[in-house]
Amino acid sequence: MPEPIDLEYDVVADDYQTAGEASNNLKETLKILGVNSSICRRAAIIAYEAEMNLVIHAGGGRIVANIDENKVEIKTIDQGPGIPDIGLAIQEGYTTAGDHAREMGFGAGMGLPNIKRNADVFEIDTKVGVGTTLRTVINLKESPI
Repeated sequence: MPEPIDLEYDVVADDYQTAGEASNNLKETLKILGVNSSICRRAAIIAYEAEMNLVIHAGGGRIVANIDENKVEIKTIDQGPGIPDIGLAIQEGYTTAGDHAREMGFGAGMGLPNIKRNADVFEIDTKVGVGTTLRTVINLKESPI
């Protein structure tokens, strides 16, 4: 990979019609770059779950992906309500999704747990009433022993 690649996507609140386009675009870009299929799958899961969190919980936001020869970094930035209890939010099955999202089959409380499970680095910076930045990294190369 000669030059790092930066991708940015705006995600609109409650837009279930286009939800998933950013994550799909990231996955296709990684495939074109020849990234290992298991890495492509992990990145797609992280990006999709993060994208859905922006759609369902955060009032929309932005996904920024940086790809270089060593890693895929995926960040989401929003100015939503923030996460009052990160420990609770990363528990499988915990959700604050409203009835509308759950009626559509979303909001099962697996988003953050799935993101954490698929990331080599998982960081959340959140402030209630201000917003949240989620940063994940998938390493493309083995760490030297």
